[in-house]
Amino acid sequence: MSRGARPARRTWTLAGLEALLRAGLSVLPGLDAQVRFAPRPRRPWQPEHAPGQSRTAAALVLFYPRDDRPHLVLTVRAGVLSRHGGQVSLPGGAIEPGEAIASAALREAAEEIGIDPSIVRVLGPLTPLHIPVSDFLVHPIVGVMDCTPMFTHASTEVARVLEVPFEDLLDPARVQVTTRLRGDLIVDAPYFDLEGEQVWGATAMMLAELIWVVGEQASLPPPPG
Repeated sequence: MSRGARPARRTWTLAGLEALLRAGLSVLPGLDAQVRFAPRPRRPWQPEHAPGQSRTAAALVLFYPRDDRPHLVLTVRAGVLSRHGGQVSLPGGAIEPGEAIASAALREAAEEIGIDPSIVRVLGPLTPLHIPVSDFLVHPIVGVMDCTPMFTHASTEVARVLEVPFEDLLDPARVQVTTRLRGDLIVDAPYFDLEGEQVWGATAMMLAELIWVVGEQASLPPPPG
């Protein structure tokens, strides 16, 4: 390789990604990774700590094969929803009383995008993330399935299903910054440009930790100064 040449782009397989996830989920970076996609200036709160009255929710970070490459599924929330309508999110929702976190993530994904929970291998959790706007403490659960799903989305909750090649998450060119209005304050919001959508806020923060877990920290933007 000549001096200054870029290293060859890594070829990802679902089996290789699963192996890295199994190893990396045992030690989570938490806020160190999440903060890379936090809107700036940050709120005066720690996203891993929630008020005692916060509701709990679960989200599924689901990987599967398509065209011999690992893909991740995201959803564009229906515009009519009162919370985060039109935004990109992981499939998920509120945890019911007495329900296990992983079971809730699988149930919500089945209801929203029609996956079969029985064929998903649950690998483990990412760091919970508090969302002040809706006052939910979200528990992301990582899972893998060996077949390519046929998604059937619930139109009352999901406007569009996004199938994102995992390698796209690692492309620095897809990380951009936009401005958004939070109350009467203008903030800079880093986001992933994926499948024609801006993936920002809590979803981007959870994906940032996922990227860190598989050892691709160099793909993330630097922490805020």
